[in-house]
Amino acid sequence: MNTENPTILIIDDEKGLREGSKRLLMNEGYIVDTAENGATGILLVKDNEYDLVIIDLKMPDIDGLDVLTEIKRLRPNSVCFIATAYASYETAVESTRLGAYSYIPKPFTPEELIFNLEKGLKHRQLLLEAERLKREREESLLEVAHEKSRLKTIIESISSGVLLVNTGGEVVYYNHATLNKLAIDDLQIGQYSLDKLPDGLTDIVTRMLSEKKTVNKSFTTQYEINNGDMYIDATCSPVPQHDGTVAGVVIVLKNITGFKKIEKIKNQFVSMVAHELKTPLAAVLGYIRIMQDESIHISESQQDEFLTRSRSRLNSLLDLVNDLLDISRMEEKKVGREIEELDIKEIIRNTIKFLEFEIAKSKLLVNINFPDQLPVIKADRNEIIRVFTNIISNAIKYNKEKGFIDIDCSENGNYLTIKVSDSGIGMQPEEKEKLFQEFFRAKNKYTREITGTGLGLSIVKKIIESYHGKVEVESVFEKGSTFIVHLPINK
Repeated sequence: MNTENPTILIIDDEKGLREGSKRLLMNEGYIVDTAENGATGILLVKDNEYDLVIIDLKMPDIDGLDVLTEIKRLRPNSVCFIATAYASYETAVESTRLGAYSYIPKPFTPEELIFNLEKGLKHRQLLLEAERLKREREESLLEVAHEKSRLKTIIESISSGVLLVNTGGEVVYYNHATLNKLAIDDLQIGQYSLDKLPDGLTDIVTRMLSEKKTVNKSFTTQYEINNGDMYIDATCSPVPQHDGTVAGVVIVLKNITGFKKIEKIKNQFVSMVAHELKTPLAAVLGYIRIMQDESIHISESQQDEFLTRSRSRLNSLLDLVNDLLDISRMEEKKVGREIEELDIKEIIRNTIKFLEFEIAKSKLLVNINFPDQLPVIKADRNEIIRVFTNIISNAIKYNKEKGFIDIDCSENGNYLTIKVSDSGIGMQPEEKEKLFQEFFRAKNKYTREITGTGLGLSIVKKIIESYHGKVEVESVFEKGSTFIVHLPINK
């Protein structure tokens, strides 16, 4: 490995990300190759050994996990990263199992990218050192002391904690990762250690050490540190003597905090979806039961009212299902796009015209401030229309009667900046922080009669970020809100 000019391969179907990352890394002293798809990336790996490889999870020809599998088969010591905008618990587990060193979430900043790659280079150095020691041992039959050094290097290179205790509960060996996984500052060889372990882990180790004969079975438990700041998966396995008795227990400690958080988010999402589906369905079933109950006499006008309410509930349910399908397609990158040059002034004017009935109903004044010349953007027309339909529609729904909506556009460096301000009800600071979360809707005295799925702004954020743009919000409760959209300019 050339420590002064490490080599890196970027495999990603997004040309802007590839070239931008390449320029950044070359300025940092890396030797960089790029591949626009998985097949090209695999061919490059066959001909060259790279220190680091960044693999996009979703590519049009070969799935990122399949590319990872083939690269680890060809070059086991290359440190691989999975780059993705929408990680899931299942893909995180699978990519780790297949040999990925870490995730790099998209979009990433230059600082985040460099930080992850520097960690990967350190891991690469340890892997190569372990490989070097292995070759030396095989070629020259090194003495036992060198064998211990090689073992120590390998164990220290892994991110999991490794702790070996004897039948007296005393420390025989540990690596430095163990201290972090147990949230302690110090361990000493020969020191009694069971009192430093979490209660559930202590019980397992004590039970295994009390066995007269080793059992070919490992036991696993999980515990949390600092009230959920870190979750650890601990696997305990017996170490046998030559006569089959127990010599000690080896404990492997893995940090599963990321997986736990993803699992928690997934469970919360499922719970929220179930709640949002249950409410309109229960209402419609209630109306149907009333109309079918012969003991309840209702007028024709009441029946019409029940049917109208049911239709409204079912329409909101259909909107929710469509929004969920859109989110799913975006996360899986299955959205079909027709990229073209777009005039943002035309899109916003057409959106205002589309919503003119709602604007007139609320007696709102719309002020549009566009400069004479604005650069074009490259994007899918329907997606950009959806972004501004959602934002302007919210400015109408959450506004005050006879209020105003101001729309400003300007060129701001590499971005086209669009600001949509309203004189509406605004948001509390805690509401603003949760605004782009799935199913979040502000709840106060002004929003009781306003309907919606709570997914619109989440979809807006995903669309904008998929073009490497960003969306911000400024808001003062009972004064109004301003949504600020930054879209990259096509230069």
